[in-house]
Amino acid sequence: MKKVVIGFLGTVLDRRGKDKRWESWRPTVSVCQHEDLLIDRFHLLCSRRDESLASQVRADIELISPETTVLVEYVEFKNPWDFEEVFSGLLNYSQNFGFREDEEYLLHITTGTHVTQICMFLLTEAGFFHGRLLQTGPGRSNTPPGSYEIIDLDLSRYDSIARRFAIQTSDDISFLKSGIKTRNAAFNRLIAEVERVAMRSDAPILLAGPTGAGKSRLARQIYELRRQRGKVAGRFVEVNCATLRGDMAMSVLFGHKKGAYTGATESREGLLKAADNGILFLDEIGELGLDEQAMLLNAIEEKLYLPVGSDKEIRSNFQLITGTNRNLKQECQRGRFRQDLLARIKFWEFTLPGLKERPEDIEPNIEYELQLHSKELGKPVSFSSEAKAAYLKFAGSAESAWAANFRDLNNSLARMITLSEGNRIDAGDVKIEIERLRREWRQENSIDHEAGLVGLLEPEQLAELDLFDRLQLTAVLEICRNSSNMAEAGRKLFAGSLQKKRSTNDSDRLRKYLQRFGISWKDVYAKPDKIDRIDLA
Repeated sequence: MKKVVIGFLGTVLDRRGKDKRWESWRPTVSVCQHEDLLIDRFHLLCSRRDESLASQVRADIELISPETTVLVEYVEFKNPWDFEEVFSGLLNYSQNFGFREDEEYLLHITTGTHVTQICMFLLTEAGFFHGRLLQTGPGRSNTPPGSYEIIDLDLSRYDSIARRFAIQTSDDISFLKSGIKTRNAAFNRLIAEVERVAMRSDAPILLAGPTGAGKSRLARQIYELRRQRGKVAGRFVEVNCATLRGDMAMSVLFGHKKGAYTGATESREGLLKAADNGILFLDEIGELGLDEQAMLLNAIEEKLYLPVGSDKEIRSNFQLITGTNRNLKQECQRGRFRQDLLARIKFWEFTLPGLKERPEDIEPNIEYELQLHSKELGKPVSFSSEAKAAYLKFAGSAESAWAANFRDLNNSLARMITLSEGNRIDAGDVKIEIERLRREWRQENSIDHEAGLVGLLEPEQLAELDLFDRLQLTAVLEICRNSSNMAEAGRKLFAGSLQKKRSTNDSDRLRKYLQRFGISWKDVYAKPDKIDRIDLA
């Protein structure tokens, strides 16, 4: 395979007196003086004002290395120290070069200004120059041919560097998991992908998953990791959008000008500005109003927005991370969330599994929480072996609801620690806590069953329903609400019949079932807010 060198003329080091030029090391000429580095073609880049020197260097190379063809090519820069001009010029050169598969290319980075050397490095690393770097030096005696080194920017080929990267990546992944040695393979793969995104991208990230799955903690860990690696310099700003209601929502997010409304006695910065050069975490973004969504979309796309009552735009360069426990695609279909905003915030989307999907991670999380409590109390906190076995058995069983996921688990541990004698949780403490959780979950299940029907059925209808019908109807409605249309819901509900070819029209079958209770498909989709937020207390 032919070896081809691309390099700049060394306007200082390649310029030696006629009599002494063979006694001194000249970087461009010396490339072709190495017996074990045979160059077939040399593309010598220079300015026309150095045409005379380039001709001399070409003649010298052809004298010492007749097999080397030297092509002098003129690349003009008004200011060879202007990074943008040099980078653009070299990018154009690389795109018009015509690299071939049957040639090996070496980019000589010893000559040229520091700016040209940096630009050649970056363009080679990015793959615009299809080759490896060639670095030469004069050696100790400053006589030709000196030394040379070929550098491959595929760092995975360097074992020691690859090992260091692997260790660093492993440490970063552990950091994102708060040091918890999780055992769930799917979750570990997800966090590994999050780590790569956190280190390589500043595009918006959407963290989906049930309440208490750890979205807020992961968002903060992403920020801390990026801050430690110098990716962000600003603050981590967090807000739960469910707390933003009415006219104050705009002010909290975007700030306001003094006198913008009654009570605005001072100007307010707003959370978007507070997160400038940092990360803004909007948890439960599905709760944000449509007006605020429109303002946020513009702020994401333009990095500009108008505070309330102001006619002067504010700039804030923040990275956005959002969290949700809602199905935002369904929210878009229902007109409660902007489709264009969803498209922007889910550039990277990760769904965190709940505790029920990660039963093998219950024990590592218990150990982690015990360590935190031990640190806080200044003395060790632990389970007896009998108590730990009983608690783990219950925690991983089918009867454990863990509706709030790790939040429920952490609260449960905190209660047992508080009530235990000598900060050692025994079997009696576990037994009391298990009974407490069972009572709590029974009450929640009862409320959930009622909530799914309130707003769709009149109180008299509810009172007349048998428990069997309540449970069955609640389950059917849950599937309907998690389906985009009646046909999809019918397929889910009557999949068995469909396989046996007993059902010809699943949608009609579902429609007739709902009609038994006076419910239409439109009713199911028309009142989700009322059902979701009704206070049954």
